Amino acid sequence: MTKTGRPPGPANDTVATVLTAALELLLTEGAAALTAQRLHQATGASRSTIYRHWPTSTDVLAALIDVAPSPRCTPTGDVAQDLHAEVDALCNRLQDKPVAAFLQALAATAGPDPAAADLRRRYVEDLLAPFQAVLHDAGMSRTAADDTVAAIVSPLLVDALLLDRPTARARAHRAVDLHLVEIGP
Repeated sequence: MTKTGRPPGPANDTVATVLTAALELLLTEGAAALTAQRLHQATGASRSTIYRHWPTSTDVLAALIDVAPSPRCTPTGDVAQDLHAEVDALCNRLQDKPVAAFLQALAATAGPDPAAADLRRRYVEDLLAPFQAVLHDAGMSRTAADDTVAAIVSPLLVDALLLDRPTARARAHRAVDLHLVEIGP
C-alpha cells in the first residue's frame, strides 16, 4: 500500500540545490540573503518547500552546519604535536571563507534570535572539540582543558570574527608551547 500526501522532507537533490545556493548567498551577500524568497530566486525551488523545511535563516544556517565537513587530525599521542596540528587545521579552516562567513553570520544573527545564539555556540563548540579531545586523551581535567583551549583558540577567533584579519598561526603555536609549559607534563 502506498501512502499519499507530501513526503516528510525535500528530495536529496532539492536539499543539495538549496543548501549550495544558500552557501553561495551567504558568502556573497551575507546572512540577510538567506530568506525563502531569495533562495527561491536562486534555485527555482518552491517557496513553500523552502518555508516548510527551512522557515528561518537560522534554520538554513543550521542545515548548512549539519552538512559541513568537520576535518579531524590523526592523533599521534604527543600532546604538543597534536595541538599544533589542530592549530594549523583551525587556522586553515578560518582562512577558508565558509568558516569565517559562518562565524560572522552567526554572530550577526545571534543578537535578535536566541536560536541563532544556540547555533553559534554549537558551531564554536564543534571548532573547539578537536582541541578538547587532544587534551582529554592526555588525561587533562575538564577545567584545565577549557583554560588551555581558551588560551589557544580565543585569539584566533577574535582575529577571524572581530578583526577580520588573517589568523596569527605563529602566535597560536606560541600559545600552545607556553600553556603546555605552564601546566607541566
